[in-house]
Amino acid sequence: MRIAVAGATGSIGALTTTALEKAGHEVVRISRSLGVDLLTGEGLDAALAGADAVVDTTNCTATDPEETVAFFGTVTRNLLAAEKKAGVRHHVLLSIAGMSRVDGNAHYVGKREQERLVAEGPVPWTIVPATQFHDFAEMVAAWTEQDGVATIAPLLVQPIAPADIADVLAEIATGPQAQGRYVDVAGPETQDLVDMARRTHQARGREVKLIPTWSGPFGTSMAGEVLLPGEGARIAPTTFEEWLEGQRSV
Repeated sequence: MRIAVAGATGSIGALTTTALEKAGHEVVRISRSLGVDLLTGEGLDAALAGADAVVDTTNCTATDPEETVAFFGTVTRNLLAAEKKAGVRHHVLLSIAGMSRVDGNAHYVGKREQERLVAEGPVPWTIVPATQFHDFAEMVAAWTEQDGVATIAPLLVQPIAPADIADVLAEIATGPQAQGRYVDVAGPETQDLVDMARRTHQARGREVKLIPTWSGPFGTSMAGEVLLPGEGARIAPTTFEEWLEGQRSV
């Protein structure tokens, strides 16, 4: 099959590309750095010519709700319009488990708009809600780290290995048909985000003082079991500790 991966140079996009190519599929990498601009649509028609499916792993770093809605809205509309024109038969969207239960998070506002556009769009679709990735805690701590000190919310999560979710996306994209809203996909164990950050820093040989707090981008609406997967979730195999072992040499 010929599969296009939007956001192909990002972490999950690159891993999904690798999984697809390993399975023998032809992959078209969609990224601004590779000459395809999803915000303007430049190069998109040519990239999607002959594509059977599209996997959307694009991400946005904006922290304002209007900006995230504008980004995800523009990218998704451009993708869907080009897919319809090219006769693409399946749009696979990577999304976030539990975000419908969270208010006030700017990123989630944009992702909800993205989901809406896909579900109401002209291309058969599968939305894949995944829990946070194993490298999420380190990334969150890095947002505020200064002089060896970082603040981080004490979130309860059930994180998944990036390579595991990439394998799921590749499997669904090459499957026989679109599946609508897929079950939540998560890792095998619950974890505390503060402890995850501490252990990741230790694995990398770094000393960072972590200060747990809700006064940041993640408010108390994300406390408790809000971010955990729902019933019937698909559980990926790789534990956080197994993933961490692979990071110790990095």
